[in-house]
Amino acid sequence: MKSKELTVGLTFDLKTDYLKMGYSEEEVAEFDGEDTIYGIESTLNDLGFNTVRIGNVWQLVKKVNEGARWDIVFNICEGLQGTGREAQVPALLEAYNIPYVFSGPVPLSLTLHKALTKRVIRDAGLATPDFYVVYEKSDIDRINLPFPLFAKPLAEGTGKGINATSVILDKAGLEKVCLYLLQTFRQPVLVEVFLPGREFTAGITGTGKEAELTGVMEVALDTKAEKEVYSYTNKAEYEQRVKYFKTDGELAERIGKLALDSYRVLECSDAARVDIRLDAAGIPNFIEINPLAGLHPVHSDLPILSRMHGISYKDLLEKIMRSALRRYQLKYPD
Repeated sequence: MKSKELTVGLTFDLKTDYLKMGYSEEEVAEFDGEDTIYGIESTLNDLGFNTVRIGNVWQLVKKVNEGARWDIVFNICEGLQGTGREAQVPALLEAYNIPYVFSGPVPLSLTLHKALTKRVIRDAGLATPDFYVVYEKSDIDRINLPFPLFAKPLAEGTGKGINATSVILDKAGLEKVCLYLLQTFRQPVLVEVFLPGREFTAGITGTGKEAELTGVMEVALDTKAEKEVYSYTNKAEYEQRVKYFKTDGELAERIGKLALDSYRVLECSDAARVDIRLDAAGIPNFIEINPLAGLHPVHSDLPILSRMHGISYKDLLEKIMRSALRRYQLKYPD
């Protein structure tokens, strides 16, 4: 087969499909719109790939059972429920020996569980805030961390469950927020020491030793934003509430090193976005990593910070595809 004939299957969770099934806007916050799918699809076509839309995990199961195969699958499925939801598609693809883009089942399951991720990061000697996991109400009394604290669902993204009350100043607030999150999201709550410093996000492309920093961007909240947190609402209304700034120099180097070290320790592949915050002494700390970072051509953080550093959306997807094809020893369609 000639490299220019490589067919890329696209797996994704289309937000409108789930809204039609009765799920709420917040429940499907991590899923993608048609504009994102079209942006990926058309850009891959421009890069010389044939593309075929597959859809979500149920549609993938149906097509695979019918005998469909692809040279490689560009997977951005978030999944609907469970800490293994992001790992479902790559695990299925591995069962059928079908190559795919982005991280495998182990990194995707690990990084969705924020506490397990922080334990691995901490064991590697990388800075991350002290934390405690609340599984039930009685766990709240066992927390022995200094206020202020920060609480969020253990296995969510896109700022789900994060709002102005997430920064907690006292025991009463801690109990109130934890009980709300336990009841609303029906999963454990991660409580960690709140870091008062500036917030950044860093983009990574490549795999292993070949992984490289695409850039660092500061996330600064406007006066209209919910204070101190990159919350669900602030993310959803980022054009009115958030300002992004290109970050260079010595600080960017320190943040970039932490991001790259974290990415490699967690054995992510092809691309990811790493969230980092400074502590009171100005030391960068790992907060979390998103190995299935949003890829809306205009509005997602990874494309935004890449553009700031001279990497176009097309260049970004090319870097991602080159990394994935290299892992499977497939030739890029030059």
